[in-house]
Amino acid sequence: MSIRKTSKTFLKRAGLIPIAVGTLTVGGSILALYPQASSAQSNNTSHLSNNASNYGYTGSYIYGSKTGGGSSNSAAITNLTLSASSIPLGKSLFLENCSSCHGTQAQGSSRAPNLQGLGAATVDFWVSTGRMPLADPTIQAVQKPSRFSRSQTLAIDAYVASLSSGGPLIPNVNLSLASESAGATLFSTNCAACHTITGAGDALASGVYAPSLSVATPTQIAEAIRTGPGNMPRFGPLTLSNQQVADLAKYVGYLQHPNDRGGIALGHVGPVTEGFVGILVGLGSIMLAGFWIGGKNK
Repeated sequence: MSIRKTSKTFLKRAGLIPIAVGTLTVGGSILALYPQASSAQSNNTSHLSNNASNYGYTGSYIYGSKTGGGSSNSAAITNLTLSASSIPLGKSLFLENCSSCHGTQAQGSSRAPNLQGLGAATVDFWVSTGRMPLADPTIQAVQKPSRFSRSQTLAIDAYVASLSSGGPLIPNVNLSLASESAGATLFSTNCAACHTITGAGDALASGVYAPSLSVATPTQIAEAIRTGPGNMPRFGPLTLSNQQVADLAKYVGYLQHPNDRGGIALGHVGPVTEGFVGILVGLGSIMLAGFWIGGKNK
């Protein structure tokens, strides 16, 4: 019996040796890998910092959103210069179509806000998208074909901008310098919550909605980002650089004409229409098959 107990004790102790060795080995491996993980994290931070420099920032850069200070990179966006010679035409158009609500000097009234100092980009967005002039004030102005030609719209912009300085200028977006992939990251972080990830728009609170981006031009996208029309927040140069605004405009352009190869677009509104088609086709086919089998049995 003593021999058996001795052998069992020996085997138990011997069995613990590989476990102890394995534990030390794993622990050593973790300790050996820890500096590499720190190095990888450092390299990733360096990569993000390089991206921040590419965007014209000196602050930190996280998930495509700027969190620190820095300067705006104007390489991807230039400002449109309005012609002073178009101011008389713009004044005439403004008095005929806008002054009944905004006043003859765009000073505002009980029916409409003051436009002085808001900048040409603000006026250009509302007029070029057909949201203004507004015949019947509603909870939210509806986008429609503009009443004015592009030259007439710019004349109105020039007149209002001449009344007072301030506000953003009309942007010209150079999409050739923009990154679609960077725009996708920025859009999912800053815009998809309201406009949906496909840019189809969605309902918000109190009868307000985020409009579809299906017909927005790059200039209108940049103007909306800088001016914050309606309930939309305003993103200044310290929040989104000009390069990032151009990236967003390019990605929105992709959303307007996405690559639907290999499938059916279904309006690009996601699982709602997909589920409807699944029920209609899938369950409908099963029901038809059931009726056919039942009819054959009769």
